[in-house]
Amino acid sequence: MPKPGMFNFVNKATWDARNALGSLPKETDRKNYVDLVSSLSSSSEALSQGKRGADEKAQESKDILVTSEDGITKITFNRPTKKNAISFQMYLDIMHALKNASTDNSVITVFTGTGDYYSSGNDLKNLINDAGEIQDVVATSTKILREFVNCFIDFPKPLVAVVNGPAVGIAVTILALFDAVFASDRATFHTPFSQLSQFPEACSTYMFPKIMGPTKAAEMLLFGKKLTAREAWAQGLVTEVFPESTFETEVWTRLKTYAKLPPNVMRISKELIRKHEKQKLYTVNAEKCAAALERMPREEYAKALRNFLFRKAKAKL
Repeated sequence: MPKPGMFNFVNKATWDARNALGSLPKETDRKNYVDLVSSLSSSSEALSQGKRGADEKAQESKDILVTSEDGITKITFNRPTKKNAISFQMYLDIMHALKNASTDNSVITVFTGTGDYYSSGNDLKNLINDAGEIQDVVATSTKILREFVNCFIDFPKPLVAVVNGPAVGIAVTILALFDAVFASDRATFHTPFSQLSQFPEACSTYMFPKIMGPTKAAEMLLFGKKLTAREAWAQGLVTEVFPESTFETEVWTRLKTYAKLPPNVMRISKELIRKHEKQKLYTVNAEKCAAALERMPREEYAKALRNFLFRKAKAKL
């Protein structure tokens, strides 16, 4: 096999992990903070146009399953062979599913995963093209992520996570925007952002310190400590932990009971609980996007991604 190019990380990691990685191409469309926030605020229409094409696929998506029964809309990560890692298309499909769930006849909306994992978070292959080369997609992915997180901030109905197994990255940070989080005792919660030279997303830099205190939040978001389900419960991220053997039965029995509660009262109550925080969450979300575009340490990021890909390639040998 010919020696791979400098940015052909997948093949290069397999071919020779000891070669140094060059820096990524410089971002060509960086904006100052004011312009960025303005552009992000006006990006909704452009994203909506992009999503319209995706909407047609969402109903046929195999990676995100949407069902509605007994007053519950269930959105399922259904990519078990990839540990339910979230592709770009899945982000769009989830946004579409949430939009529909916000106006359908269901009372509550529930997220869960198929297989052993709840979700391993963002699929890093989103950043790599078919040739195994880094794609400079920071601007595009940042806009999608901002819109994605705002969908959770805006969601009007009770939102529940049924965490059936390990959760990683954004699958963990987004939980702070849920109204209840039920976890199997085999679930774990891991946010290895520093190891991947990425910034914590989904308003976690604001919500985690509020939920668990600044030092425990730093332990997760800065140092990447992995929490057990019991630890996550003790720190306030998880509502309740159930034994794996009875997890599905106990949780879904309870959720069916919740779905019989008066829907309008719950919607209004959620609005009253959340309304004082909503504008703050929008701001935090936009600031994270600004940091991703303006302050991403690209050489650190390249090195971290190269090391990740090397570990994956080595594991396959």
